This record gives sequence, C-alpha cells and structure tokens, in this order.
Amino acid sequence: MPEPTRPYQLAPCPDSPNCVSSLAEDDKHRIEPFILSQTLAAAWPELVDIVKKQPRTRIVENQPGYLHTEVRSLIFRFLDHLELSGDVNGYRLDVRSASVTGYSDLGVNRKRVETLRRAFEAQGLLKPTTD
Repeated sequence: MPEPTRPYQLAPCPDSPNCVSSLAEDDKHRIEPFILSQTLAAAWPELVDIVKKQPRTRIVENQPGYLHTEVRSLIFRFLDHLELSGDVNGYRLDVRSASVTGYSDLGVNRKRVETLRRAFEAQGLLKPTTD
C-alpha cells in the first residue's frame, strides 16, 4: 500500500480572531495558501530553512509534507503554533497560524504568514501571481 502523500490535516480555526488558515472558509480566518513554483518535495528543504530562521521559532515536528513550529511573542512570550501541510507531490502548501491563548492577536498570525510569503517569494519558491 503506498504511503500517503499528505499525512497531516490542519485543524480548523476556533471562533476567536487569533487564527488564520488557508483552509478556512470565512473571511475572518481565511488566508491564501502558498502555491509553489516546484513540487513540495523539491522545495521542502528550503521552505523549512526559511521558517526556522524566523525570530523566536522552534521546530516541533518536521515530516515530509508537514511542519509544526512554535513561535513566541517578543515581549510577553505568548505561544503561537505555525503549521504547513501539503501533498509532497503537489504544488499547494496550506498554512495555519494560531495563538494558543487569548482572544485577539492584533493581526500577528496573519502578518506572520504574509512575512513567510514574502520570504518564499524572494527565494523564487512561489509561483508568480497573475494580478
């Protein structure tokens, strides 16, 4: 039996506004997925390297097609979870970034994902958008 190419499914966001996910259906939580310029398997090492270089980020789990990190806020040391998941043979990488505690995150999780998007774009890892 072949191994699954997408071993992890991201959890849905809670009702609170301190979470964003590319799998969310509502505008409050929805963020665009990353569309890669090469397969996830080919891009994976560089993607992981970029993520682990983000400030106060610690990798919790790194499996083909799934990355789970913990990110601490600078001043109060609040804990957030950042997850990336996708089919290793595909080009779509889903993302979820969520605060562990509290209600509002003042947009920190959305900013984190967009910062990653810019870093991935700068390395040519994302397919150019057609705006």
